[in-house]
Amino acid sequence: MYLLKKNADSFGLLRRTSITFNGANDVVISGVKSMNSQMSHMTLKGCTNVAVRNIKLVAPGNSPNTDGFGVQSSTGITLTGSTVQTGDDCVSIGPGTRNFLISKLNCGPGHGVSIGSLAKTLNEDGVENVTLSNSVFTGTQNGVRIKSWARASTGFVNKVFFQNLIMKNVQNPIIIDQNYCPTHQGCPTEHSGVKISQVTYRNIQGTSATQQAMNLACSKTNPCTGITLQDIKLTYNKGTPATSYCFNARGTNLGVIQPTSCLNR
Repeated sequence: MYLLKKNADSFGLLRRTSITFNGANDVVISGVKSMNSQMSHMTLKGCTNVAVRNIKLVAPGNSPNTDGFGVQSSTGITLTGSTVQTGDDCVSIGPGTRNFLISKLNCGPGHGVSIGSLAKTLNEDGVENVTLSNSVFTGTQNGVRIKSWARASTGFVNKVFFQNLIMKNVQNPIIIDQNYCPTHQGCPTEHSGVKISQVTYRNIQGTSATQQAMNLACSKTNPCTGITLQDIKLTYNKGTPATSYCFNARGTNLGVIQPTSCLNR
């Protein structure tokens, strides 16, 4: 096990990612612990067939931009049996990610598992074949999130499965945000070109810290299609039911959906 500690302020250095793998192939990463990263804890870029197991990434919940595990332009990545407690995304999934499997993740605090943000540039690769399963989110800002800027892009999100998840007091358990602009200043005024399709949410249960437990806000010009909601049970608090919001989201409902689904067929 490797224990890493960073303190940028004490050395007067630029903030940096603690651990980066670029162009790594056929690698196993196991038992790593990273604490108090200056920025992201661990990132993979341009990698193929990397198995990441039993890692622990920790930073204060109020520490900015301390993403846990980030993947971009990589294929055949697995992340299993790990704990991520940070001030930003537990897992960040960037453009060009394909065949990414996440399982047995303990996430929180942090911003949840995010695909994106996408549409940073016009010519951008897509995200495809991502599965997150058998994981727990505790006190996070988001649960499972897909986010893109409201600007033209060749990017896409396709064949994503979020399944067998438990939400514990999560602010936005299920969210698609295609008008992403966290500072709310100088936001793009176009419509997101990122095409989102074939996203399945199956057996997601637990509690929402806000009344709106599902928020599917898709592009004004590119509807989200092939969205499947199956066996969803998210509650807000006793006496006040949770709600859902959809904009330009189309798909299918299967089994019991709570809160009531707002999907258009």
